[in-house]
Amino acid sequence: MSEDALWPSALPPALSRSELALFQHLVETEAGIHLSSAKSALVANRLSRRLRELGLSSFAAYHAYVTARGNEAEKVRMLDSLCTHETSFFREPRHFELLRDHVFPEWAAQAAQSRRPRSIRVWSAGCSTGEEPYSLAMELLEAFPKGSGWNLEVVATDLSTWAVKRAEEGLWSLERARSIPQDRLRKYMLKGVRTQEGLMMAGPELRPFMRFARANLHAPATWPVGPFDIIFCRNVLIYFGAEARTRVIQGLLSRLPETGYFFLGHAESLIGITAAARSVSANVYTPRPGPALPSRE
Repeated sequence: MSEDALWPSALPPALSRSELALFQHLVETEAGIHLSSAKSALVANRLSRRLRELGLSSFAAYHAYVTARGNEAEKVRMLDSLCTHETSFFREPRHFELLRDHVFPEWAAQAAQSRRPRSIRVWSAGCSTGEEPYSLAMELLEAFPKGSGWNLEVVATDLSTWAVKRAEEGLWSLERARSIPQDRLRKYMLKGVRTQEGLMMAGPELRPFMRFARANLHAPATWPVGPFDIIFCRNVLIYFGAEARTRVIQGLLSRLPETGYFFLGHAESLIGITAAARSVSANVYTPRPGPALPSRE
């Protein structure tokens, strides 16, 4: 069947309310993500390509295909299509200032006094195309350079297989360089030439301690093994329903020691969700009791 015969008007079929409800339930069940009715056009736009490629005439038919036994790969592809990948290097700069000015110096001093091991594990949960974990890697290397005796690891995960692959490649448009401090840019990024002109690539200093994998925050069995010293889960949980959000937060906090730090996005908070963590700065929490860090507002 030709595409013209399938959709004579050259437009995808409309997504009905009942069809939207099917995908709302499926996505929330599989990934914890709540799709409001306002997302109808987004869902239709992002899934219509698969209808064309599979020769299906309705979204209900695609839902039946996705949920059929043996079609797990298509279910992953559907979730990939619906993921939002908005990100940038050093997004929400205050978080990186907090690490640079307070957390890393504190840990370095503790290690010098043999009060903590010389190792740091960081998890970027919802890493998108990699800008966040590579920003973290740059800050780690600035504070704990190669040869300083520190064991560093940045684990980057995302629900989207496409995003994880892009993150692991470590290749971006040069336009993305605008938010990277110049000293970090010169030190850790390579400028593309010839066939890669207009691109930049993560340099060899960053790659040895980066780990990438697909993980579904709604399915803890897919999570990387903890514990971690730092967890960034920023601008991800805003897409979750209340119950799923609470469950995920409790699981993430359980992977932090008492001295660990948990970072949320600027529009996110743990207020009214859990008492297991204490705010130490804007959108930053720790499981341990202790004095709040100086405000930078």
